Amino acid sequence: MPEPAAGVPATIALIAHDGRKVDMVAFATYNRERLGHFHLVATSTTGELLQDKVGLEVTRVLSGPKGGDTQIAAMVAEGKVRAVIFLVDPLTPHPHEPDIQAILRVCNVHNIPLATNVASADLLMTSSLLDRPS
Repeated sequence: MPEPAAGVPATIALIAHDGRKVDMVAFATYNRERLGHFHLVATSTTGELLQDKVGLEVTRVLSGPKGGDTQIAAMVAEGKVRAVIFLVDPLTPHPHEPDIQAILRVCNVHNIPLATNVASADLLMTSSLLDRPS
């Protein structure tokens, strides 16, 4: 992945299914200081919650079902995202499942760290992997 330009922080993408938005807000609140060192991009509703409830600056893309998942997948493929935290709700069917799978696939193809639950997201946040040049 290309290194961000000097003075530009690395980007972390944040996505949460409706059933996991409360978990995302709690996670982001706990990790607010660390997340504040990165450029954050999120799907629409998740980004709005992170701005309003946690006070983080977030670049918002479309909502997941309206193409936001695909927008973030494209950013990953273009080397613009250092890591993805995608809190998935595995017990609820999602009509945009192909878009969700695209994010998972592109992270694997490009060797981008991907956390799909709070436990793995917490491990990612404590890792020096986010601070290393790629």
